[in-house]
Amino acid sequence: MNIRSLTRGDGVVIGAAVLLFIASFLDTYDTNGSDIPNAWDNLGLVMSMYVGGIVGAVLIVLARALPQPRKVLGLDLGQVGVAFTILAAWTSFWTIVDPLGALDENELFKVDAGSGLILGLIAALVLAAAAVATPLVPALQAALVPAAKPAAPQPYGAQPPGGYGYPGAQPQQPYGAQPQPGQPFGQPQPPAAQAAPAAGAPAGAPAPGAPAAQPPAGDFSPFWFAVPVPRQLFAEDGSPNPIAELAPGTWYLAVEQRGATLIAQTQDGRRGVLQDTSGIQRG
Repeated sequence: MNIRSLTRGDGVVIGAAVLLFIASFLDTYDTNGSDIPNAWDNLGLVMSMYVGGIVGAVLIVLARALPQPRKVLGLDLGQVGVAFTILAAWTSFWTIVDPLGALDENELFKVDAGSGLILGLIAALVLAAAAVATPLVPALQAALVPAAKPAAPQPYGAQPPGGYGYPGAQPQQPYGAQPQPGQPFGQPQPPAAQAAPAAGAPAGAPAPGAPAAQPPAGDFSPFWFAVPVPRQLFAEDGSPNPIAELAPGTWYLAVEQRGATLIAQTQDGRRGVLQDTSGIQRG
């Protein structure tokens, strides 16, 4: 079943059926304080008016929600449901007009319609009206459950979360900056730490956030990085001809450090030397 196929008219049908079910438990007749049973003590009334209307609503909703149309004795399931709702409205109208029929001639049975009949008439009329009008009124044919909005397209060159080259980090810090103690690797330092010198730092030490000395080659660990502007990637054999161009907004993997240069790997697996590492961001 697909609830997204339900319409606003179907929502009105469902609401009216719930109201009709509640009305079946209220007093059928009003006799100046006498205890008059509800519709469930009158089999003919409850089956034709209340249960008939509820069954009609269920058939209408099923016909709309099922992927393939179903038929009963050659009739569409929804058409049978509409017929049930009209029958319920017809029964409720004439029942409230003449609650006791021939017994009204006897002065011992002077009664009026109770809250169950009144509320049942309102619910049955709304139910039948919604069932008949839904295929005809465009406002009732709108979807009851709006479709989910499509995701916003990614900017050109941006990597989707979890895709190739995405390190899963938040804003990055410049290459070479070292994390504070207790801070996850690759997370940026807070602004206060960047603005003020660290407590107890020796005189002449570089301020936090300034480019730090490159770590020794033996301590190198691969990391993701992005370039601020297009940069050329050259062959590892020292050839002057570039083998690829690194574009901003894309993450690349640094697999090795050679002095002030990095050995980077592109998305298609090519490796080369990035000679200009200034301003790169690492993830």
